[in-house]
Amino acid sequence: MAWNEPGGNRNDNDPWGNGGRRGNDQGPPDLDEALKKGLDKLNKMLGGKGKKSGGDGGSSGGSGSAGNFGAVLALAAILVVGYVVFQSFYTVNEQERAVVLRFGEYSKTENPGLRFKVPLIDDVTKVLVTSVRTAQSSGQMLTQDENLVTVDLQVQYRVGDARDYVLNVRDSNQALAFATDSALRHEVGSSSLDDVLTEGRAELAVRVEQRLQGFLQEYGTGLEIVRVNVESTQPPAAVQDAFREVQRAREDEQRVKEEAETYRNKVVPEARGQAQRMIEEASAYKQEVIERARGETARFLELLAVYQMAPTVTRERMYLQTLETVLSNSSKILVDTESSGNMMYLPLDRLTQGASSRSGSQTSGSASQMDIQTVTDQVIQELRTRQDTNTRRSR
Repeated sequence: MAWNEPGGNRNDNDPWGNGGRRGNDQGPPDLDEALKKGLDKLNKMLGGKGKKSGGDGGSSGGSGSAGNFGAVLALAAILVVGYVVFQSFYTVNEQERAVVLRFGEYSKTENPGLRFKVPLIDDVTKVLVTSVRTAQSSGQMLTQDENLVTVDLQVQYRVGDARDYVLNVRDSNQALAFATDSALRHEVGSSSLDDVLTEGRAELAVRVEQRLQGFLQEYGTGLEIVRVNVESTQPPAAVQDAFREVQRAREDEQRVKEEAETYRNKVVPEARGQAQRMIEEASAYKQEVIERARGETARFLELLAVYQMAPTVTRERMYLQTLETVLSNSSKILVDTESSGNMMYLPLDRLTQGASSRSGSQTSGSASQMDIQTVTDQVIQELRTRQDTNTRRSR
């Protein structure tokens, strides 16, 4: 039999286990009833009066409606207070600065940390001031000598003044693009094509950076230029080949100059060293000649004194010493004889060779010198003897 079988019998099979007693229903609670109970509890917590049981039904319904309305107002007040508290505090990071506007007018600039603001009155704008941003610029323009050139430029910048960045310019990036294009065209228009394409690129970047920073400060954009890089400078496509040839020729010229400078740095020091060595040798030779001359002068003066005391003996001694000096380098000696006028020949060279062949390989040089010295002494002694004999005969 079905649990909800009609007929009014008391044997209803209620699935909630209540049988046929509908007056004591223990089923799931009604949603409206649960909401009313929650509002009553909230009303009691806020000091209101809950719904009274019994009595007049109309008065009970009126007090219940008033309690529900008070609970809704209290809940709304809590939400409003929570929203106000939540909107009153904000955090500024280390990389940021906060610009505070009060009633649309600038109030202050906040540093990093937890900050307070008046909700619905203060307007806070956070700006990144430490990050470096990049902007690209490229265009074709005329140089001072009326040639076309294409320049690609990169600008690195950051926010220097958060107040000016927020208030003075509506679009700082667009203002930066316009200022960059103006500064670049002004500097390129003041330079020749050769300077822009070759050696003047670095100087061009410096001049553009200085002029661009001046423009941004004059506009009050709050931006600060970090660096300007000229990435590329190219002539028009129709003449690029000719310019490449010119560039290669300049590179070859620079290479030849460097090679010549290297050779100069190598040769000049060597020449200076050789010149200094020759100067030192000449100075040494000069000093040597002077000292030798002084020594010869001193010896001559000493010999003059001896000669003045004994002229004959000194003259003979000088003669013999001179002959000894001359004949010591000769391997042949001729001796004059008194008998027939023929010259006596002493073959010292053969005697020396014979002595050398008889001597050993190690002592040959010393033996030859000893033989020559012995023969020389004998010849000198013979000459002195003959000189003495002639002197006695003349007396």
